Amino acid sequence: MTTWLLLPGAGGAAWYWHRVVELLRARGDEAIAVDLPAEDPTAGVPRYVEVALEALGGRPEPVVVGQSLGGYTAVEIARRIPVARIVLVNAMIPAVGETPGQWWTDSGHREAKEAAVRAAGREDAGFDPGWEFLHDVPAEVLEDGPEPPEQSDGPFADGWSLPAWPDVPLTVVVGREDRFFPAEFQIGLARARAGVEPVLVPGGHLPALAQPEALIRDGLDTPGQTRAQGSGGASPLAQ
Repeated sequence: MTTWLLLPGAGGAAWYWHRVVELLRARGDEAIAVDLPAEDPTAGVPRYVEVALEALGGRPEPVVVGQSLGGYTAVEIARRIPVARIVLVNAMIPAVGETPGQWWTDSGHREAKEAAVRAAGREDAGFDPGWEFLHDVPAEVLEDGPEPPEQSDGPFADGWSLPAWPDVPLTVVVGREDRFFPAEFQIGLARARAGVEPVLVPGGHLPALAQPEALIRDGLDTPGQTRAQGSGGASPLAQ
């Protein structure tokens, strides 16, 4: 039996993982989805780690999964406790010494997203959550869900940065149709920062809601890789 510790992205809602939790538990695994204190402006990555470890309750060697913003918390948890593997799903992959607030500029995200928007024939590169996040999520799934919490600036303003990458097997999962973190952008980050070759799965930025079966089969269940020596720095896309 595998224990999965599932960390959501911005908004911090454990509900994001509910379809994945159901499938993992059905096959006999233990799945723990964590509600993070996203609305608390005083809570940054260290507090998110504390909340996640409280939810884990001392269970040994989980597979820690971080979606989007949750990637930072996942990597830091693996520095604090022994884990079996890290899985990053459409994640903000950290660079050593870089804060989450710096990531948006240092990673080259803005340029990558603007290029993807232009390639899609859209003139406005401004934030559009419907187009960027929800384009492939079934309407009935959204109808059954709660109103998403607001994400505070806590993780972006507390000054935390990753001291060093943990020596833990790593799987990086990239959605082929992600409109928020375009796939080619993520692939470059995975190679440059994490030192691994990512695995591609169907769907956009929220695969746990849109295609949970494929996410588990093609992503979460993919064995981790050992990070290449010398990786973990800034993305070449940011140059």
